[in-house]
Amino acid sequence: MTADDPDLETAYALETPGDNLALYARWAETYDQSFARAMEFLMPGHVARLFSAQGGQGPVLDAGAGTGLVAEAMQAGGAIEMDALDLSQEMLAVAASKKLYRNHIVADLTQKLPLPDGEYNGVVSSGTFTHGHVGPEALDELMRVAAPGALFVLTVKTEHFEARGFAAKFKSFGDRIAGFSTVSLPIYGPGAEGAHKDDEGLLVVFRKT
Repeated sequence: MTADDPDLETAYALETPGDNLALYARWAETYDQSFARAMEFLMPGHVARLFSAQGGQGPVLDAGAGTGLVAEAMQAGGAIEMDALDLSQEMLAVAASKKLYRNHIVADLTQKLPLPDGEYNGVVSSGTFTHGHVGPEALDELMRVAAPGALFVLTVKTEHFEARGFAAKFKSFGDRIAGFSTVSLPIYGPGAEGAHKDDEGLLVVFRKT
């Protein structure tokens, strides 16, 4: 790997949507091998297990779907109707090659989404609410496109939950959500290396009322 190759440190340094587009356009073809497998990325599996354990049903929106790692984990437990949404067309192209999703939607989570109200019975996301990617402002649109009773299972980088306003945002929803819970879990497996190998993330679970 050269100094110009995409990696986790580069991803954590992202600041703007343009930064995201540039990085993931370069990283898409090697992301699964150079990051997800090399670092034993556990969060997609955590999301899939919690969604299943809570009785989640489709159709499901995978917000920040990337190369489709959450769908791979979820579909391993049985077919479920899912749509992929991501800012990066290149990442979605890799996801599309896996034939896991019904639709592949190129869109910015920080803007109004090109989706109707109440379209989804589930919303999942892994690795999107993290350094320089997407903040709590995206949750309003995800709530809009979710049907009453929709199950949410989202990952949020632990250090950002309070500091970047996620805790306050969830609290602001009040009785619009129910069954809210969080659990802190390791992001990477025991074979991971580097400065972030011991990082933890929060799994946030709730239903839209």
